[in-house]
Amino acid sequence: MDHNTQPQNQAYNTILRQKYARDDQWITDFLTHAQIGHIATHWENQPFITPLIFWFEPEKKAIYFHTNVQGRLIENCTRYPEGCFETCEMGKLLPSNAAKNFGMQYASVVAFGKIFQLTDEEEKRYGLMGLLNKYFPDLKVSVDYRPILQKELDITAVLRFDIESWSGKKNWKEHSQQIPEWQELEESVLKKYLKQ
Repeated sequence: MDHNTQPQNQAYNTILRQKYARDDQWITDFLTHAQIGHIATHWENQPFITPLIFWFEPEKKAIYFHTNVQGRLIENCTRYPEGCFETCEMGKLLPSNAAKNFGMQYASVVAFGKIFQLTDEEEKRYGLMGLLNKYFPDLKVSVDYRPILQKELDITAVLRFDIESWSGKKNWKEHSQQIPEWQELEESVLKKYLKQ
């Protein structure tokens, strides 16, 4: 089979190996705790991907993030709101004595949806405060730091990614398979990678 062609009965947003698929609750938990995400946008036929900090609002099934009011990301989202979001986590590297069996532990979420620039000031503040509360939960507004000023809000674009579909995947095996036709990896090599 040509690996560049999607199978006729396989949707573009579903996981091919279902044994690694995770349910909605797992996805919600992963999005709540993940630290770095990537948003994919496009301008005509040119794709772009942007790393960002974000926070997930489960009740709205939405991801909030921010950027400058001018720039490539905001222009892309304004003209073409369709987007794809990804966040992942890497565990240990898994060596093997066969090249095809090398691997690593990983978990990820991919979501498809539309991106909207927020114009309502209350929701903009809500989005920004969500980011602060996620990454700095022990610091309190008006106690540890000054509240967001209007002039700061005016130069900040706050965006909401409304999720239409998503998938979660986790492959966290403890070791990679070794083949009997080749000498096994030495214990010292395995320990070097598996202790990470």
